[in-house]
Amino acid sequence: MSEQLSKMTEQHCSNPPARYDDLKALFLNCTLNRTPVLSHTEGLIGVAQRIFEANSVSTKVIRPVDYDIPAGLGLDMSKTPEWDKDDWPMLQKEVDDCDILILCTSVWLGEKSSVCNRVLERMYGYTHQFNKKGQYRDYGKVGATLITGNEDGVKHCAMNILFSLSHIGYTVPPQADAGWMGEAGPGPSYRDEGSGGPENDFTNRNTTFLVWNCMHLARMLKDQGGIPAHGNQPDEWEAGCRAGFDSPEHKR
Repeated sequence: MSEQLSKMTEQHCSNPPARYDDLKALFLNCTLNRTPVLSHTEGLIGVAQRIFEANSVSTKVIRPVDYDIPAGLGLDMSKTPEWDKDDWPMLQKEVDDCDILILCTSVWLGEKSSVCNRVLERMYGYTHQFNKKGQYRDYGKVGATLITGNEDGVKHCAMNILFSLSHIGYTVPPQADAGWMGEAGPGPSYRDEGSGGPENDFTNRNTTFLVWNCMHLARMLKDQGGIPAHGNQPDEWEAGCRAGFDSPEHKR
């Protein structure tokens, strides 16, 4: 962590507006590199992770590429004829257990990694399930993204990832994306010596804002019991209670 970021973290964490020690943040590092191969994205994850932990938020980093995650939208693809093994249900439990999910990726050909796409597809396969209030299962969770690379595409990837998280029920706070791009082309990556990534003020600022906004929003959602269950319950809609929607079949 840079000296500038250390001072900023110490100052803010000494007088936070709330307690965050009951929150859990999960980073899914969708690098293409399996452990223990170096992940540049994990360098930026470390910046956010240290700020979370300075505020007593529990954190965990998982590389999905370390696991067998088949293609498909089933809850457990090992129960289909196509696949013998599926580690995704185990990872889904980690996702379910967190309050804040930060989906992290490197940029390839201007897009998020294939691993990131697979993760979102598998998460999407669970969206027909409901939470205890009868809403889609991911209501009440906070989502954000961290992105690295040495080619253009941070904002494009962020738009796609944050829309996907929002679409399946996550609440996205302001400034929910941060990233670092090196020189376009075959230049240094984030953790390479002399890259300037760890010292980059713009990246450090956005990462810090991201962490605090995730904590603020997760605190509000947890204290209020999530998103109110009114006008957003699929079974209620199917039963004919259209929550004010004006249609010939259901008049108020």
